[in-house]
Amino acid sequence: MKTFLCLFVMFCAAVFSAAQNKPLSASPTLMPAGQVSRTVKAMHYRPGASVKIDLHATDLMPGAVGEAKIEGKKSSISIDAKFQSVEDATKFGLEYLTYVLWAISPEGRADSLGEVVIEKGNAHIKTATDMQTFALVVTAEPYFAVTQPGNTVVFESVLPDGVGSGENIEAKYELLGRGTYSSANEKIQNAIFGIDRTTPLELFEARNALRIAHIAAGDKYATSILPKADQQLMQAETAYRQKQGKSAIESAARETTQTAEEARVMAVKQRAEDEAQAKAAADKLAAEQREAEARANADAESKRRADAEEAQKQAEAAKAEAEKLKAEAVQAAQEAARQREEAEKAKAEAVAQQQQLAAETAKAQQAAAQSDQLRQQAENEKQELRARLLKQLNNVLATRDTARGLISNMSDVLFKTGSFELAPGARERLAKVSGILLAYPTLHVQIEGHTDSVGTDEYNQTLSEKRAGAVRDYFVQQGIAADSIEARGLGKTVPIASNETAEGRQQNRRVELVLSGDAIGNNPETSSQPLSCATETMIRTAANRLRCSQLRRTLLRQ
Repeated sequence: MKTFLCLFVMFCAAVFSAAQNKPLSASPTLMPAGQVSRTVKAMHYRPGASVKIDLHATDLMPGAVGEAKIEGKKSSISIDAKFQSVEDATKFGLEYLTYVLWAISPEGRADSLGEVVIEKGNAHIKTATDMQTFALVVTAEPYFAVTQPGNTVVFESVLPDGVGSGENIEAKYELLGRGTYSSANEKIQNAIFGIDRTTPLELFEARNALRIAHIAAGDKYATSILPKADQQLMQAETAYRQKQGKSAIESAARETTQTAEEARVMAVKQRAEDEAQAKAAADKLAAEQREAEARANADAESKRRADAEEAQKQAEAAKAEAEKLKAEAVQAAQEAARQREEAEKAKAEAVAQQQQLAAETAKAQQAAAQSDQLRQQAENEKQELRARLLKQLNNVLATRDTARGLISNMSDVLFKTGSFELAPGARERLAKVSGILLAYPTLHVQIEGHTDSVGTDEYNQTLSEKRAGAVRDYFVQQGIAADSIEARGLGKTVPIASNETAEGRQQNRRVELVLSGDAIGNNPETSSQPLSCATETMIRTAANRLRCSQLRRTLLRQ
């Protein structure tokens, strides 16, 4: 019993942690009634066509993989989807028990294609849709019979390479918000799948569906349906206790789930209608009250304004007569005083402007001197950091200082022959480089794959891209920010030695890491441009001559 309690506490802690730290793969837009909006690429499938597409796992489940084979029939489109390394839906919260596959039309219509049942991390579903243009998504749900997808999206279809621009369709669809199926006032207990593995998943889903229907106020707004669902669940529970057989239990549980979903949908719609009517009545009453108050205030304001205007006219007439005589007497004195005041003001402004100009000139000179000092200090710090980083990298990989930045060279011996898979020695060195780069988070890393001239252009280009990509993926796994790393393959276009000799070809088979950034005095945009073949050859030739000269001096001393 103690062991079971410990496992239960660990399970709940893991589920709570996953739910608290879960990111969304896209930035959803908030919609009315707790809904969010999401965009996915849809594709048009022609009759007779057969296409394989990837089902890309979102950030909610990065380790999972999926694919689907889609075939166009005369009257429908068949879908054969497979999934691997899928975790239990309960990782997203105790209210989630299963996964559902959806077809999304360009207009945003979401049609359920069926439940994705996970067994030991794998799933396989065969289904069909009458849509010809759609995208596929998989969401975590509390039960299979939901009528609208929730916002816990774990898979999205990806358009295959070569799809024309005319078939690249944006499908924007609405998702239910995360709080729709949960309740802060009711503990989720007997709907927890995974604690008791002997109970069928369908029965857990039925319990969950009925719980959610009650949370949605089905007792008040779906009185004609919800009691039926309660009765169906009792029958399903009885069938399970009496061990009437798997098919009988699953059938009763599925009927319960579908009836509960109908009750929930009815309750949501009826509740929305009642709230809308109540709000309309309240708005109408408030508008009538505001109108009456406005009329009363307008009448009172009109009377007050008329009385004030009459009193003001009488006062202004008496005042005008008195001030007319006074104005004629003081007009000459005021004009003289005004002229003297303007002259003194102009003089004072001239003096102030001279003083301000002198002060601003002194500040500008001081600021210029400080700016030169700070700029020189910053340049010195960049050079010191560059030299320190060059020394650290040279302890791991051969590194040289160039106008593009610091360039570290990985030879092809760090990869398996003809492959982009990293050898153990390469992983060890890259781990050391990762540790260095993590200490300089502002640096930009350009990873460039190169090959010799053996093989076709296409083969060399692909191999160079994959080797560069393998290094980039390893850096990301080590914790380096993905947006600070770029990877590209240059094939055989930038040799650093002659491809006529085995030694030259071996030098050309390499992956170079170009480190740049303002912190070491390089612009990442400039560093992304590779050196020309001639320039790279001149640098290598000069380096070879220097090594030969050093070797001759060593031999002469011996």
